[in-house]
Amino acid sequence: MSELDLHRLGLGTWQNTDSDQCAESVRTALELGYRNIDTAQAYGNEEAVGRGIAEADVPREEVFLATKVDTANLAHEDVLATAEESLDRLGVDYIDLLYVHWPTEAYDPEGTLSAFQQLYDEGTIRHVGVSNFEPEHLDEAREVLDAPVAANQVEMHPYLQQAELREYAAEHGHHVVAYSPLARTEVLDDPVLQDIAEKHDASVPQVTLAWFLSLEGVAAIPKATSAEHIRDNWGAYDVDLDEEDLDRIADLDRGHREIDFEGAPWDN
Repeated sequence: MSELDLHRLGLGTWQNTDSDQCAESVRTALELGYRNIDTAQAYGNEEAVGRGIAEADVPREEVFLATKVDTANLAHEDVLATAEESLDRLGVDYIDLLYVHWPTEAYDPEGTLSAFQQLYDEGTIRHVGVSNFEPEHLDEAREVLDAPVAANQVEMHPYLQQAELREYAAEHGHHVVAYSPLARTEVLDDPVLQDIAEKHDASVPQVTLAWFLSLEGVAAIPKATSAEHIRDNWGAYDVDLDEEDLDRIADLDRGHREIDFEGAPWDN
């Protein structure tokens, strides 16, 4: 496994588009102990994320920074050009993990991934990632790339536990990184999770994120903007779920997606 072993709980920044708020969220998270920061070209906040990293009292080399190439930018030359633009906006010399955001629109395995390979060989990126890939897309990517696939970022939460993708990741030595790990707040009203939270004198987000921490090879990047929520999520490390808790959470899986659309990778 890659260095993501050291960064099991990260900060997601999707929809954190207020520049000052975003920078402050990133700075707060890093100074609290987070080291995994996730953004994307499509989020429109790379500059704010970079400012938060620069303003935090944490050395750049301790920060695991991930961003994603937008689906419109996945032609070979566009990957190279927009990766440089991301570096400029982020104010960094390298990106720890660069993702293909979706295998849609301009995505072409040969053209797209050869550009990622070039960025990897040059040291512009430290790891190659993919997002929203199904096993067939992962098979294809592994055939094209010489660099290892470090992570597949997908929607994952107690209602969508992604067993097949986790098994694939374990077999091939990459991580699953969960976005929307709280199911866009849907988990907050779940009676099972509420009961487990009461048992551990914890919050439902803490219990949910503690479940992620119990899974081998899985990282989670919950979005949080306020210092209160950033701190509360970090408290997941203090929650020790027992086997009964884990079994009850496993039973919540029902294949429910918060993000779905016609032509999604899993529908092809």
